[in-house]
Amino acid sequence: MRHQTPHSLPMLLPDREKIETLRILRQESKSAAALAELKGIAETIPNQSMLINAVVLQEAKDSSEIENIVTTQDELYKALSINSAKIDPRTKEVVNYRQALFLGFDMVKQDFLKVNDILKIQEMLEANRAGLRAVPGTVLKNGKTGETVYIPPQSKEEILDLMDNYIHHFNTNEYDISSLIMMSVLHAQFESIHPFYDGNGRTGRILNLLYLILNRLLNVPILYHSSYIIENKSDYYRTLNKINKTDNWEEFIIFMLRSIEETSKLTIKKIKLIRDLLDTHIATVREQAPQIYKKELVELIFEQPYCKIEFIVRGLDVERKAASRYLKKLEEIGLLTSLKVGRENLYINQALMGILTT
Repeated sequence: MRHQTPHSLPMLLPDREKIETLRILRQESKSAAALAELKGIAETIPNQSMLINAVVLQEAKDSSEIENIVTTQDELYKALSINSAKIDPRTKEVVNYRQALFLGFDMVKQDFLKVNDILKIQEMLEANRAGLRAVPGTVLKNGKTGETVYIPPQSKEEILDLMDNYIHHFNTNEYDISSLIMMSVLHAQFESIHPFYDGNGRTGRILNLLYLILNRLLNVPILYHSSYIIENKSDYYRTLNKINKTDNWEEFIIFMLRSIEETSKLTIKKIKLIRDLLDTHIATVREQAPQIYKKELVELIFEQPYCKIEFIVRGLDVERKAASRYLKKLEEIGLLTSLKVGRENLYINQALMGILTT
C-alpha cells in the first residue's frame, strides 16, 4: 500500500494494482529470463575481473553520456593506464562513475545498504561532500524550453524521511513483489526524491545494479544498462514524469523492464564475443609464442585492454625486463598494438576494443 504523507512525494509503496498489471507481469517474465541467462553465461568467464572491467567501463561511459558528459573509450583507457594529472574533466567524471560503482559493489557484500552508503557513492561520483540537498529552490526544467517539468521535495527533513523510507524498501521486500518490478519502483522513487544537487541520475543507475546484486539476480555488476536509456532517453523522462503527474506507473515500469531484457541480451552478445576472442588469443599465443605462454598473461590483456609493463609486473609477479619481452612478443604476433603516451608505452588489445565499442 502506498502511504500518503504531508510530503510533496508519497512514501513507498504504490498500490499493488498499479505496479502488477498484466502487461507488467508479462514483461517481467521475459526480462527475468534474459537476466538469468546473462547471470549464467557470465559465470563461464574464468576471470571475473576481466569481464567486470570490460563491461563496467562501457556502462560508466554511457551512464555519464545520459548526463551529457561525453568522452571516448580511448580517453578512458588512457586515463586508467597512465600516471597523469592532465586528465580531461569529462573523462575524470566517467572514471569516478566506475570507482563509485565498485565502491557500491563492495558495500552490498554486507547484504544491505545504508543511506550513508548512498552518500558515499554520490560523493565519489561528484568528488565533493555536498551531501543531501539542504537549500530549497531545486526545480527540474526542460533543457530546450526552460519549462519547469518537476519540483522535487524541498526541505532536507522531507528528503531524509523519504530516503529512510526508500532504503527500508531497498533492503526489505516485505510485500514479496518481483525484484525487477521493485527495482523499477525504487528507481522512480529515487529519481523523484532527487536527493542531491548533482549526480542523481548516475547514482540511481548504480543503485539499480546494486539492487540486482543484493537480490542475487547478478553476481557482479555487468548489466550494460545505460545503452537502452540513451537510445530511448525521451521515453525514459516522459514515463518517469507521468508517475509524478498522474500516478501512472505502468509505462515506466514496462520501460525499465524492457531495458533489463534488451541490455541483458546485448551484454550476453558481448560476453560471448569476448569469450570467443579470449579462446582465440590463447590458442594463438600457444602456437606462435609458446616460450611466453601463460593463460594468466592472456587474461591480463583482456582485463587491461590498454596494458603496460607495470600491469604485467604486478599481475604476474615478474621482473620488468620479462614483462617488456612478453608485451613486445604479443605485439609481434599481432595481438597488441603499441602506442606511445608521454614517456609510457601502452599496448592495446584492438580486437577487444572493437567488441567494446560496438
